[in-house]
Amino acid sequence: MRGLGPVRRIAVLSIFAAGMTMVRSPAYAANVESPLRFFEGRTEMVSQITVLMKRPYRSLTLGHGLIMADGSLTLNQDVHDDSKPTHHRIWKIRQVGPGMFAGSMSDAIDKVEIQEISGNFRFRFRMNGNLSVEQWLIPMPGGRVARSTSTIRKFGIRVATSNGTIRRT
Repeated sequence: MRGLGPVRRIAVLSIFAAGMTMVRSPAYAANVESPLRFFEGRTEMVSQITVLMKRPYRSLTLGHGLIMADGSLTLNQDVHDDSKPTHHRIWKIRQVGPGMFAGSMSDAIDKVEIQEISGNFRFRFRMNGNLSVEQWLIPMPGGRVARSTSTIRKFGIRVATSNGTIRRT
């Protein structure tokens, strides 16, 4: 991610925050006993990122997640953006209460907070350059796919968005 401007870096990161999707619809809950388990094993996210005043671009994120002995998730991701070098990201997420998750992501400047709201999951975190990221993960029936939408703001103004799909592979 070095060499990318802070807005583009945030757009890329927010899309991959989706890699941390913890979504629980009735269909999802039937297939997975814990929303963290969605990311256990291999995942793939394909998304389109739109940055203010720039041409949209595609991104592919390949992840490998492990559930640790304490029940937390460690997720390693390789992010492949159009015409950019691959970037590695690490997430560490744990459940902190009913419908509440928290942890870290290597590209965030502080903690990542995740809240379950009506079966969907809202991620919030901050990044360098006064960027704030809000990402929504929406589970699809069957428990193997989730949609991700992200909004990146700087000083309260929307500067980037992303839309993608995460699949367990």
